[in-house]
Amino acid sequence: QMQLVQSGGGLVQAGGSLRLSCAASERLAHRYVVGWFRQASGKEREFVAAIGRNGHTYYGDSLRGRFTISRDSSKNKVDLQMNDLNPEDTAVYYCAADQRLILSSYTQHTQYDYWGQGTQVTVSS
Repeated sequence: QMQLVQSGGGLVQAGGSLRLSCAASERLAHRYVVGWFRQASGKEREFVAAIGRNGHTYYGDSLRGRFTISRDSSKNKVDLQMNDLNPEDTAVYYCAADQRLILSSYTQHTQYDYWGQGTQVTVSS
């Protein structure tokens, strides 16, 4: 069964950068859609970014330009580079993967089968 292990995250000042990684136990390229979601305290889980089986990338509203999702196919890893962070980016970030998703479902966290353990990102003002 697919397993996802996250690394990265932590505490950063506003304007700073962080990089999150999601390492998969199976090959990702051409097989899995991988998404990043975040959940702030008391809020719904929110779509951040996704990378499709063919490598195309998709971003949540207002995040494009600050966040970049990328895949290292040789390492079965997907990274989320986050720049110019602000306190509103504070949340627990999760990576997720699924083999059967269609494009219209990439942003829906309920459609993903496999999840990482989550990692806290805290941005101080």
